[in-house]
Amino acid sequence: MMQQKISSEITCISLNDATYKDCGVSIQPTLVNFFFGNNGTGKSTIGKAIKNDCGISWRGGKSASDYNVHVYNLDFINSNLQNYHCMPGVFTVNELNIEIQKQIEVKTKEKETASEALVNMTDEKKNKEDANTALFSIFQDECWEKTRDLRESFSGTQTGKKRKQQFAEAILDTKTPKEHDRLVLKRLYDAAFSSDSKRYDSFNIINDPSVLDTLGGFDILEKSIVSSTNTPFAEFISALNATAWVRQGHEQYHNTPDGKCPYCQQKLPDDFENDIKACFDAQYESDTRALKNYYEDYKQKSHDLFLPLQSIPQEIYPEINITFYNDKLAALKGLISSNLQQISEKIADPSIIVSINETEPTLKDLKDIINGFNKLISENNDIIDSKNKKQAECKISVWELLAFTVKEEINRYKTSKTTVEKEIANLTSQITTTKNTVQRITGDISSLNRQIVNTTSTIDSINTLLRDSGFQGFSLREKVGTPNVYEVIRPDKSIAENLSEGERNFIAFLYFYHLVRGSETVEGVSRDKIVVIDDPVSSMDSSSLFIVSALVRELIDICENNAEEREHIVSGDFIKQIFILTHNAFFHREITYNQVKHYQYVNFYLINKLLNKSSIRLCEKQNTEIPTERINVNPVQNSYAALWDEYKELSSSIPLMNVMRRILEYYFLQLCGYDGISLRRRILLENKDHFIIQKEDGSEDTTQYQMASAMLSYISSNAISMNDGMNYIDNCIDLTESRITFEMIFKLMGQEQHYKMMMGIK
Repeated sequence: MMQQKISSEITCISLNDATYKDCGVSIQPTLVNFFFGNNGTGKSTIGKAIKNDCGISWRGGKSASDYNVHVYNLDFINSNLQNYHCMPGVFTVNELNIEIQKQIEVKTKEKETASEALVNMTDEKKNKEDANTALFSIFQDECWEKTRDLRESFSGTQTGKKRKQQFAEAILDTKTPKEHDRLVLKRLYDAAFSSDSKRYDSFNIINDPSVLDTLGGFDILEKSIVSSTNTPFAEFISALNATAWVRQGHEQYHNTPDGKCPYCQQKLPDDFENDIKACFDAQYESDTRALKNYYEDYKQKSHDLFLPLQSIPQEIYPEINITFYNDKLAALKGLISSNLQQISEKIADPSIIVSINETEPTLKDLKDIINGFNKLISENNDIIDSKNKKQAECKISVWELLAFTVKEEINRYKTSKTTVEKEIANLTSQITTTKNTVQRITGDISSLNRQIVNTTSTIDSINTLLRDSGFQGFSLREKVGTPNVYEVIRPDKSIAENLSEGERNFIAFLYFYHLVRGSETVEGVSRDKIVVIDDPVSSMDSSSLFIVSALVRELIDICENNAEEREHIVSGDFIKQIFILTHNAFFHREITYNQVKHYQYVNFYLINKLLNKSSIRLCEKQNTEIPTERINVNPVQNSYAALWDEYKELSSSIPLMNVMRRILEYYFLQLCGYDGISLRRRILLENKDHFIIQKEDGSEDTTQYQMASAMLSYISSNAISMNDGMNYIDNCIDLTESRITFEMIFKLMGQEQHYKMMMGIK
C-alpha cells in the first residue's frame, strides 16, 4: 500500500504573487517542510503568504487565528531590532514551579483532547454538509431527467429556471403538486406563449335541432288526399284510378290551343272545364294547397338552416379537425334532399301517404360538434384577450404538473434532507459546546501561566548562547523601569547601536527562537505555533551557523513530536508545522542530514526560476527496494551521501564494487582515521572467520572473504596483499552476496549505526 503523507495544519499553499503570478503553483505541505533555492527564486514569497494568510488552506475547523504564526525573515529582523533599546520581552515558563507546571500539562492535555474532538466534529459536520449537498445534486439530476419531455414542451414557463440547480429549487418551492390534463394545458400554453397566436372566428350555431321535424303542417303527409264528388265524369276517372293523373295533366296543359286534347288531339267538349272542376271538391283543393305550402316551407327552412352551417370560418383554429363536421353536414344534406323528394312525390300523388326522416339527431350531433369547436375557440380567444394573466395561470399549472411528476423524488429527498439536517444541527450544538470548553480550558491555562511565566529567563538563555558562540561584544538586559522590555548593550552598559550584519542577524534569530518557545504575551505561551524560517544564516560565521543549525534542529524535533510515538528528544509538541527555506547548501545539509528517511511527515522542495517565473518541485521518487512506496530525495547532496544513493540504486556488479570501495575509503580512512593496512588487517585477518562458512562436508565457502578482500584491495596505494593467493574476478560478483559482505564490514568495525543511517533504516 502506498505511503501517505501526514496532513498538518496548513493543508495547501496556492501562490499567485511576485514571480509565482499566473504560474498556478500549489503545494500540499506536511509537518516538516524544507525548501532549497537560490536567492531571488521566490523563497520569501512563501513565508509572506503564510504570514499574511494569503492562499492558505487550513485543516477542517481551523484558521490562522487558532495559532501563533512566527515567520523569521528580513521583515522580522528589521521590525524587532530597529531599536536596540526597546525589544519586546519574551515570556517563557519558569520551570522551578513544578506543581503549577503539572497542572498546566494536565490542562493542556484536556485542551488537546477537546480540540481534537472539535476537529473531528467539524470534519463530521463537513461530511454531513457534503452529504446534504450530494443529496440535492442527486435530486436535481433525477428531476432533470424525469421531466425532460415536460420541460421541452413547456419551455416558456421556465425562464430563469433552465439550469439544474435553479430548476430543482423551483420544484421544491412549488407548494401544491397537482396533476393536470396535459392536452388542455398544452392548448393554454400554445395560445399564451406562442408569438403567432391569435383570435379565431366561431362556427355558426344551431339554435333548435328540431326545427325541421316540428315544422307546422307535416301531418298532411300522413293523409291520403282524394276527391269526394259524384259526377259521372268524376266517377269515371275515379274508376280508372286516374284522379291524380288527370289533375296533374290538367294543371300543366289546360291552356291547349284550339280546344284540343293534349294527348289525342281530338276536340274537347265545350263543358270540359266544368266537368274537370266538378271532379275535385273544396277539401281536396284545400289539402293539396296545404301540401304544396308545406313543401315550400320545408324547403325554405332547410335552406335557412343549411346555408349558415355550410359557411365555415375562413381560418380554422388549428386544434380543430373538421372532417367529422363535414361528414355530418353531408349526412344532413342527404336527409333534407330525401325528405323534399318524398314530399314532392306526395304532391304528385296526394292520395299516397309518405313519411320523412328525422333531422333532429343529426342536427344535435352537429350542434354538439359546433359547441365543442366554439368552446376551444372561445378559450383560445379568452387567452389572447388576457395574455399576461393566462401566462401566469399557465406557469402555475405547469410547475404544479412538474412537481406532481417528481413527487416521489421530492418526498424521498425531503425525508433524507431532514435526517441529515438534524444530524448537522446536533453536531453544530456539540461544536459550540466543545468550543466553549476549549476557551474555558485556555483561560485556565492562561491563569496558571501568569503564576509561572517571566521574561528574565529569556535574557539569561540568550546571553548564554551569545557567550558560547564567542560573541563578547554585546548582551541583553531588561530595560530599567520598563518591565518585559529588553535592551542590547555593550560591555560598558551602553546601548549597542552599531552591530555588524552577522551579529544583528544572529541575535535576531536567538530572539526568534525564544519567541517560538515562549510568547510576547502571557496568554500566547500555551498556543500552538506555525513556524517559518527564511534564510537564517545570512552573513553568519561558522560558529554562529553551527548554533543556529542546532537550534533549528531542536525546533524540528518539537514539530516531529506530533508525528511519532517515540521517546522525545526535546519535550513539547507546540510547533504543529514548520517551514525552512534557504539557499545555503551547508546549512541545508546541517539540518536535513537525518530527515530523508521520514517520508510520511517530511517534504523536500526545490525552487527554480526561469524567465522570471518560479516553480516548486516536490523531491521524491519510487523506492527501488519496495516499488509500492515513495521515498524522499534531498535536492542538496554532498559527495559522500551521493555515493550511498548510488549504492542503493546500482544493479551492475563492477560499478557497485567501485562505489563500495569509495565509501569504505572515505568513511574509514578519511573520517575514522584508519589507514589501509590496519583496516585490511582488522577485517581480513582478525575477523577472517566471520567471512568463511563451514560446509556440511567439512570444506570451506570463502566467497564472502574473497568479496571483502576485493572491496579492500584498492583503497590504499600502499596496501599489502592479503588474498592468500586467491584470485577473484569482478565479473563473477553476486550482487546480493556483495551487499551482505559490505554490511558485515560495517558491523565488524562497530559502525552498524552509521550503515543504517545512510541506508535510511530505522
